[in-house]
Amino acid sequence: MPSLITPAYAQDAVAGMLGPLTQFAPLILIFGVFYFLLIRPQQTRQKEMKRALSLLKRGDRVVTGGGIVGSVQKVREGSDEIEVEIAPTVRVTVLRDTITSVLTPTAANDSKPVKAGS
Repeated sequence: MPSLITPAYAQDAVAGMLGPLTQFAPLILIFGVFYFLLIRPQQTRQKEMKRALSLLKRGDRVVTGGGIVGSVQKVREGSDEIEVEIAPTVRVTVLRDTITSVLTPTAANDSKPVKAGS
């Protein structure tokens, strides 16, 4: 007695139930990878930069969006303007949002080298 359902129809029925899931799984996986590798680290960098800009004080070295390196001379409270000295006696007023990074001095390695024979 021949089978009433051919193997092709039986395979199609299983594929029909899993089809949408298997089609969207790679897209969901790619979005997850992009979120954890690109979007989330960028959000944390933005939060750190916003925090650093809010904590600016006199004497901090900053880099502006145009690549100018200077030292903060005056932070105006209640305003987005910051006075930056870019050369001796040359001061410019920049907007807080144009500062791209705050340079932190690196501590020198003060440990003395050990002399041979001591």
